[in-house]
Amino acid sequence: MAGMNNITHKRGLLAISPIIFFLFFYLVVSLVINDFYKMPISVALVISSVWAVFVYKGVPLARRIEEYSKAAGSSNIMYMVWIFVLAGAFASLAKEIGAVDATVNLTLKFLPPQFIIPGLFIAACFISLSIGTSVGTVVALTPLAVDLATSAGAEVPLFVATVLGGAFFGDNLSFISDTTIAATRTQGCNMNDKFKANLWIALPAALITLAVYIFTEQEFNNLVVGEDINAWLILPYMVIIVTALIGINVSVVLVLGIVSAIVVALFQNHEALSLATYMGQGIDSMGNLIIITLLAAGMLGLIKAMGGINYVLQCVTSRISGPKWAQATIAFLVSIVNVCTANNTVAIITVGSLSKNIAEQYGVDARKSASILDTCSCITQCLIPYGAQTLLATSLAGISPAAPFGYLYYPWALIFMVVLSIIFGFPRHLR
Repeated sequence: MAGMNNITHKRGLLAISPIIFFLFFYLVVSLVINDFYKMPISVALVISSVWAVFVYKGVPLARRIEEYSKAAGSSNIMYMVWIFVLAGAFASLAKEIGAVDATVNLTLKFLPPQFIIPGLFIAACFISLSIGTSVGTVVALTPLAVDLATSAGAEVPLFVATVLGGAFFGDNLSFISDTTIAATRTQGCNMNDKFKANLWIALPAALITLAVYIFTEQEFNNLVVGEDINAWLILPYMVIIVTALIGINVSVVLVLGIVSAIVVALFQNHEALSLATYMGQGIDSMGNLIIITLLAAGMLGLIKAMGGINYVLQCVTSRISGPKWAQATIAFLVSIVNVCTANNTVAIITVGSLSKNIAEQYGVDARKSASILDTCSCITQCLIPYGAQTLLATSLAGISPAAPFGYLYYPWALIFMVVLSIIFGFPRHLR
């Protein structure tokens, strides 16, 4: 990579110091005091952002702030903001008109209590595999999962983590996922071949996770099922899920969901002004999430501008010996860059060409390198508390971004399978 060797250790460490600051002020402090609600993630990001602006030397202050603002206001970030706004409006509207309660009651009526969690995980896997987006899956299932948890007297973070795990299953495997497209294009392999290689890693991880959910014997002592189920109130969720499965853009999906909820509510004699109030409350509830997203994007943009990502690539690729180490390096590269960008697709694109060179030099099959890139980027994106999917899910659930971490069984099962696949070199034969 051009210019990568010019980065000194001192300059490189300074460039990545904002992310270290953030991890200390949020994760370390929260772990020390054993409470992830005491330290707001927004405050940790403000401190880290100020530090990033301060250490960005050789550039006028106005230019540093401009660079920060440009990264925060990029088209990708603003697109996510619009999704957050629409998701907040739909979630609040669906809840207030009774759509969530009706859907939960219908689910509990036909699904045995011990299969609520496994069923939710399978649904998330199926939807994400079909639509190719973890964000769309989170939007469709999180409000339902939260109300299921409430009705079952269970831990909300457990249900949110279940949705997140299933959402990244499809994000990793789907043919229409942007991560799949990025991984296969950068490595120069066919999507179908990459899918076969990836399936050896993702499917066992999903089965392990499903087994954990089945055999942990969750008890829902306070399970309450409503007697009356208004089938019309389920329509907004059906619109969301069906249109998402068809593959319609997630922003259009949310608009259609909002429109269907308004139509149903009007037929149920709700006042139009009340519906607007519900939507406004939902949009307002996304305020903190939007602020966090902008702060994180700005900080990570400065890290990249200072050469932090290039420095990481420089350090990681300096000691590679043999195909196993090459695969481990590719896995670490995409993971650490994902930590610095909070975007799995961007991470894959950033390290894609370098990973291809490493794979060719050390005899790693392109299908395997593409599989590792996609899988490890999804693992990291699922585990970091400031990833868009986690922020959206926890915001909709009203919990801390770190709350689901202890229940994220699927990404840890994926890590286990990735390690095994590197050590034992499977799959050996792909047709």
